[in-house]
Amino acid sequence: MEKKKILTPAQVADSQRLKAIYEAKKKELGITQQSIADALDISQGAVGHYLNGRNALNTSVASVFARVLGVSVSDFSPALAKDISDMSSVASENTSFVGHYSPGSKYPVLSKVQAGAWCEAVEPYTLKDIDLWLDSDAHIQGEAFWLQVDGDSMTAPAGLSIPEGAFVLFDTGREAINGSLVIAKLSDSNEATFKKLVIDGAQKYLKGLNPQWPMVPVNGNCRIIGVAIETKLRLV
Repeated sequence: MEKKKILTPAQVADSQRLKAIYEAKKKELGITQQSIADALDISQGAVGHYLNGRNALNTSVASVFARVLGVSVSDFSPALAKDISDMSSVASENTSFVGHYSPGSKYPVLSKVQAGAWCEAVEPYTLKDIDLWLDSDAHIQGEAFWLQVDGDSMTAPAGLSIPEGAFVLFDTGREAINGSLVIAKLSDSNEATFKKLVIDGAQKYLKGLNPQWPMVPVNGNCRIIGVAIETKLRLV
């Protein structure tokens, strides 16, 4: 049979002070041993053991008693209050302040891009007419803007996939290379599309991430407006 641990005089004194606070405040606060038990997720009998000095208080139990009774742990247990303070100091030493959160630069969200078929591009546009701006901390080499994807040509069954509704940030100053995701516009019209750029020797193609969409040769008949560098997907 396990021998019951005997409380020290200091632990007994802690329980006595806690019980005195409980008796003095229970009617005013409308609390019972059961409500304290619910807060601690223990039985009512276990609460009685703490109040009557049968079980020693610990930092976590003392903190809940203090919160429920509206007092400080130091009001009934100076020793446990010191332990809590010491733990807080250690936690503070193991963390470092890296600075306040600072949102990135905001860029305009232009009209939706038909991802998978040529569609209307928004150029030229007037910034004062843009209602939605999204921020980004990405390094921008030129001008930048967001476009919302419309269509499923960039939705892939595996690997990189950019679903319909996602916002894509394009950097107009970044050089497009083989494999870049780009916004391209036909040179003889005002239409644009969002695709992956494929360069095979002297031939260039625009390709959807969705394998169901064909690869389109684009030598000389379109220009690259910008390179995709970030995506966001809002759920609400």
